[in-house]
Amino acid sequence: MNIESLLIHGGIDGDKQTGAVSVPIYQTSTYRQNGLGENNGYEYSRTGNPTREALEKLISDLEHGYSGLAFASGMAAITAVLTLFKTGDKIILSDNVYGGTYRVLAKVFQNFDLNFELVDTSNIESLKNSITDDVKAIYIETPTNPLMTITDIKKISELAKSKKLLTIVDNTFMTPYLQRPLELGADIVLHSATKYLGGHSDLVAGLVVVNNKDLSDRLHFIQNSTGGILNPFDSWLLIRGIKTLSVRMDRHQENAKYISEFLDKSPLVEKVYYPGLKNHVGHEIQEKQATGYGAVISFVLKDTIDINKFFKNLKLITFGESLGGVESLMCHPATMTHAAIPYEIRQKVGIVDNLARLSVGIENKEDLIKDLKSAAELAK
Repeated sequence: MNIESLLIHGGIDGDKQTGAVSVPIYQTSTYRQNGLGENNGYEYSRTGNPTREALEKLISDLEHGYSGLAFASGMAAITAVLTLFKTGDKIILSDNVYGGTYRVLAKVFQNFDLNFELVDTSNIESLKNSITDDVKAIYIETPTNPLMTITDIKKISELAKSKKLLTIVDNTFMTPYLQRPLELGADIVLHSATKYLGGHSDLVAGLVVVNNKDLSDRLHFIQNSTGGILNPFDSWLLIRGIKTLSVRMDRHQENAKYISEFLDKSPLVEKVYYPGLKNHVGHEIQEKQATGYGAVISFVLKDTIDINKFFKNLKLITFGESLGGVESLMCHPATMTHAAIPYEIRQKVGIVDNLARLSVGIENKEDLIKDLKSAAELAK
């Protein structure tokens, strides 16, 4: 089945008992037991809920994985995956990774002596030199947030397997519609489903997909034990959002291509980060491992532009956190999404103070260009 159809009919398609085309919302905390040790497959909704399981089966089908798990947020999903590791273990992390991932490792997991190192994972030789005996996993975003750095998933996975390490890929920006890391050798795929999978800025959720039974069993134990589950209504809402992913992403990308080309030629812009541009480092790798480029564009404004005034003068584009909604969203990584990362690290990797990140929505592309032009001109 092609992915456009799988988005709509994957997982558990409707309700066999009633014929309803929409999976029911099982808004229940507990279930009637038939006797000692006898039930109908469910005991308590932290452990298992039919609506959540329909979502988990759907994301597993879409990523071509062994199984999926749904969590209360993207960070809950990331936290569950990090809980697989032990005191003294070390994780290699893409060097301009999402600030929340950095924060939970630096401020929470390091308290338990789970260590990490920021590495340019697009540079295989640099990565090889960073692998020591205590390294247990390579955690990558590709494209990264916010500098859109592209890492070769297949090469990373092959290297990891040769060293008996796990490969973890945050696939939030691409979604399984455009990129499927498990098919390229990754072991675990993560999503902040709050973003493109939900698609309407009306829910917070996280998803994990794994490639084998052992990881599935271990993560389900962690999910049940720590309890960071997604509730039934948001599970249903997320299934509904996923059904329109292909048509939304096609429009997102059409707009993003148009806007990235405008920004790349603008005299008010210093640099543009978007893998769809042929001058983007990693463009060829992106074409090899994905079927599109996504719809997040980061760009550095010229020093002559007052970035605060630029944000304040946006009218159509919303200045706010997050990305992946039908509406265009703009943020300032240095003080918002990546504020937890120390200044010197931000400067080193390129998250400078005049960097903006634009999540391109599905509005009319000419209206978006007009808004960007006006905001920049008024901020001179």
